[in-house]
Amino acid sequence: MTDDYLLLGAKKRLIEELRRKGIDDENVLEAFDKVERHRFLESFLWNRAYDDVALKLLTGQTISHPSTVAFQSQLLKITKGLSVLEIGTGSGFQAAILSAMGAHVYTVERQELLYKRTSKLLAELDSRIVTCFGDGYKGLPRFAPYDRIIVTCGAPNVPEALVLQLKVGGIMVIPVGDESQTMKRFTKIDENNLQEEVFGDFLFVPMLKNEAKRN
Repeated sequence: MTDDYLLLGAKKRLIEELRRKGIDDENVLEAFDKVERHRFLESFLWNRAYDDVALKLLTGQTISHPSTVAFQSQLLKITKGLSVLEIGTGSGFQAAILSAMGAHVYTVERQELLYKRTSKLLAELDSRIVTCFGDGYKGLPRFAPYDRIIVTCGAPNVPEALVLQLKVGGIMVIPVGDESQTMKRFTKIDENNLQEEVFGDFLFVPMLKNEAKRN
């Protein structure tokens, strides 16, 4: 019980920190209140679960800074019922936040061990999220088109397959670059044109090209 109160207090402090860092979309902040970040971490990291830091997972991957997750979520302008494709499931935390915001989430992971671990966890925590094993560069055409697409790894360019799977009027948020990335938001004006907005520099793990990696 004491641990529960400590975690709850830490979560409340994180939400206030997100407000100070410019997150003002109440839908995002309410989602952070609903979703328990510590559930996506090993128990020995729970004492840091609500710090605004990236943390290493046992799979070798990383769970992003909460402020980065919140920032990308805010850029997506989520409203209830929108379909969202996420490229890079990772820990599953971002997918859970988007689902808590009211989106229908489809998420793709290319690392098989991580996919198996995270898809099992998400099935327990939020069965509405559709998890898929595959190559993020190819997107997920069988559920396309999507209202929103979010990429949670650094892409050297914007994959054409993702543009094709985005609805006209839809939004894609993607960090673009090699060594470091620039956060970009694209709005699909029509089938041939994107409107681009830029939102500063970030550092993500690279978006790996080639087939999904089985272990």
